[in-house]
Amino acid sequence: MEKDRARRPLFELEPPVQAAKIKVFGLGGGGGNAVSRMMAAQFTGVEFVVANTDVQALHASPAPIKLQLGTRLTGGLGAGSNPEVGRSAAQEDPDQITRLLSGADMVFITAGLGGGTGTGAAPVVASLAKDLGILTVAVVTKPFVFEGRKRMLQAEAGLEALRGVVDTLITIPNQRLLSVVDRGTPLIAAFRVADSVLQQAVQGISDLILVPGLVNLDFADVRTIMSGMGLAMMGTGTGKGENRALDAAQKAVASPLLDETSIEGARGILINFTGGADLSIHEVEEAARIVQEAAHEEAHIIFGAVIDPQLSDEVRMTVIATGFADKKEALGVGGKVVDLPRSSRSLPAAAAAPWRHRVAVPRAEGETEP
Repeated sequence: MEKDRARRPLFELEPPVQAAKIKVFGLGGGGGNAVSRMMAAQFTGVEFVVANTDVQALHASPAPIKLQLGTRLTGGLGAGSNPEVGRSAAQEDPDQITRLLSGADMVFITAGLGGGTGTGAAPVVASLAKDLGILTVAVVTKPFVFEGRKRMLQAEAGLEALRGVVDTLITIPNQRLLSVVDRGTPLIAAFRVADSVLQQAVQGISDLILVPGLVNLDFADVRTIMSGMGLAMMGTGTGKGENRALDAAQKAVASPLLDETSIEGARGILINFTGGADLSIHEVEEAARIVQEAAHEEAHIIFGAVIDPQLSDEVRMTVIATGFADKKEALGVGGKVVDLPRSSRSLPAAAAAPWRHRVAVPRAEGETEP
């Protein structure tokens, strides 16, 4: 017995907490392109899946997991820009999609709305994810005006279908990107910019959960801001030089990507602040104050600061504004305005503090978090 007592450890460490499992589903051509860009940017820590009715596009994707939708319905030839075909293709074998979703804590569904596969399949995938209890966030683009009224109307119908089956819907209006690119920008480069913005939205959120940083968030923080919050908007900004933090914050809260929406009406705001090793806590504080002053006085703001050693003099800021509970947002649809109803869901009790963050404090080896 004495020998057993001698061998028994003085204390037992709790098993390490598992990181949240995040999956990114790229649907259709636009979603697949966004996933390709994320992978090219060495975006790690998440599981990538692409799904398409176009087997040729699937073969060209670098994604490790590929799912052909509507094998019997389309024969691998695509949805012909018909969202009904895209929806039916996704419904052909829902068990396949469910198996790929299983085990995720959070899933991003990314697509370019207006075409067939992404527009039709996204609500189907989102609904299956919600049935599994997964925090479901859609990050989608709306077409350029030059792509035509029909495509814009199809995109709007896709948005309406998505709103009922996701926790948060982040919409990026491609037309707004024209104000942030040069007039002589080639067409292919403009679409790459759209893919890049999709990447920023997904990475801006997931990095806060997965990447250790100056100011860390946990998955519960993100769930508080994004669960059941409906339509969301994203703003981005970069800054260099002496006032880089202030410049990035001011650009983010006035971003053209906010689609004629001010963050003033948001009840939840999630901020990602990324800088190099010289990023100071005072810069983070300054930037957060800019957002706090621009937001609703009762808004629940959480932020994280991530260190990227590849950044030297530059800082980047991504702002996700959610929970526009007290006002309707207008979305442009081919020359007319559609008022969309707002969810009446209120913020959880944990959102009582208007500005909350968690600072990562180094602990001695073996020391557990209180």
